Amino acid sequence: MRILWVENHSSFIRVVAGQFLGGRELTIVPSLRAARAAIEAGAFDAALVDYDLDDGKGDEIVLELRRVFPGLAIVATSSHEEGNWALMAAGAHVICGKLEFDGIGKVLEELANRDR
Repeated sequence: MRILWVENHSSFIRVVAGQFLGGRELTIVPSLRAARAAIEAGAFDAALVDYDLDDGKGDEIVLELRRVFPGLAIVATSSHEEGNWALMAAGAHVICGKLEFDGIGKVLEELANRDR
């Protein structure tokens, strides 16, 4: 599974990437700008998007992902409820906040199987 992960907290990435996202091909970007470049460069099976980024809000990239990859599974991964609901309003499918990230594998599996 190829995942675009838009997340700017490097300590969170270090702690959870191998533990909960091992075996998946991760493209990790910390900003809207880097996410846009990744979208131009490749295709993804899923995207994990944080809300508060250094150069803007994650709902901007969710809207762009919806336009470029209409069927892409998108997971809102903010640490706060308001951010997750903004991501959902922009087109994310499901919320898996940082405090529930130990369940991200199951969330991704369910999204991958949603059209089968």
